[in-house]
Amino acid sequence: MNNIFDLKETNKLIERIDKLDAYAKPQWGKMSVDQMLAHCNVTYEMIYDNKHPKPNAFKKWMLKAIVKPYVVSEKPYKKSSRTAPEFVISGSKNFVEEKAKLIDYLNKTQNLGEAYFENKPSHSFGKLTAKEWNNLFYKHLDHHLCQFGV
Repeated sequence: MNNIFDLKETNKLIERIDKLDAYAKPQWGKMSVDQMLAHCNVTYEMIYDNKHPKPNAFKKWMLKAIVKPYVVSEKPYKKSSRTAPEFVISGSKNFVEEKAKLIDYLNKTQNLGEAYFENKPSHSFGKLTAKEWNNLFYKHLDHHLCQFGV
């Protein structure tokens, strides 16, 4: 798994994001490119913006037991995998704003660095290691950039 905390890897992801345009079409799935960017931003909003409600104790237990192993492992996501309701984006979004926001989040994450994320609690899964955070960040973004051919 590539290391999102390595500046070179973050820059490669940003280069891929910069190759997207508002007319990019997915190779699979139903999201438009603006929705995909907004969808990817949800991960970072849960960390930095506290704009999504935290799951109740039962839901958090279920997420930790069932979803976490899939999300933080190095095993790639399958095409057209289901997503959590919090990540479903409906309607159109501003492509330029969502793209800029995602790049800002990537830069912020990279600047905070690996040590910041070691044992940092996630919104839904409890404490994660820096490696688990890396897998969560990189795998999700790589999956969706591949979805749009970049």
